[in-house]
Amino acid sequence: MSTHTKPELAAPDEEAFNLVSSHLDNVAPALAALQQQAGHLAAWGEELAHRLLAGARLLTAGNGGSAAEAQHLSAELVGRFRDERRPFSAIALHTDTSAVTAIGNDYGYELVFARQVTGHARPGDILLLMSTSGNSKNLLLAAEAAERAHARTWALTGRAPNPLTMAVQDYIAIDAPPANVQEAHLIALHAICQCFDAAVAREEGKP
Repeated sequence: MSTHTKPELAAPDEEAFNLVSSHLDNVAPALAALQQQAGHLAAWGEELAHRLLAGARLLTAGNGGSAAEAQHLSAELVGRFRDERRPFSAIALHTDTSAVTAIGNDYGYELVFARQVTGHARPGDILLLMSTSGNSKNLLLAAEAAERAHARTWALTGRAPNPLTMAVQDYIAIDAPPANVQEAHLIALHAICQCFDAAVAREEGKP
C-alpha cells in the first residue's frame, strides 16, 4: 500500500508573495461593489426568466476571458445551473468558429458579433455583452445591431463610464482591476442564474 505525501515547496519569493497578496486584497473591494448591485442582479435574473419563458433567447459575447464567462452563462441556461429544469435558448456568439472566422475574414473582426446579432436577434431577445474595459469595438457594434433588431442590451463591465455602458440599455459596472472585475463577473453570472432558476420555478408553479 503506497502513501502519497505533499511535496515540499520552497518558500516563495517575497515579490511573488506580495503580488498574490495584493491580488487577493483586491477581491474584497470588487465583491463589495458587486454586493451593491444585488438588487440589479436579481432584477436581471427575473427579467431573463420572464423573457426566455415567453420564447425569447439570450445572446452573449465577449473577448478573451470575458468570452469564456459569456459562454459559461449560456451553458448554464442550456444545461442547468443547480436544480433540474428544462433547457432555454442561449447562444454564445464567439463559439461558432466558422462564423467568427468567416465574418472576420470577409468583413473584419469588428463585425464578428454584430453580423451574428443581425442574423439571430429577434424583438424581445437579450444580448449580454461582457468586457473589463468597455472599449471593444466588436461589442459596441453588436450593441448597435441589437438595438436595430429591437433586442434588449445589457453589459457587465469594469469601471464606468465607458463606451459600452453608453451603448447599452442597462449595465452593471465593477470598479476594480481587470482580473478582479472578471472574478466578480463570474459571481454575478451565478447570482443571475440563482434568480433565473427561482423565477422559472415560480412562473411554472413548481415548489
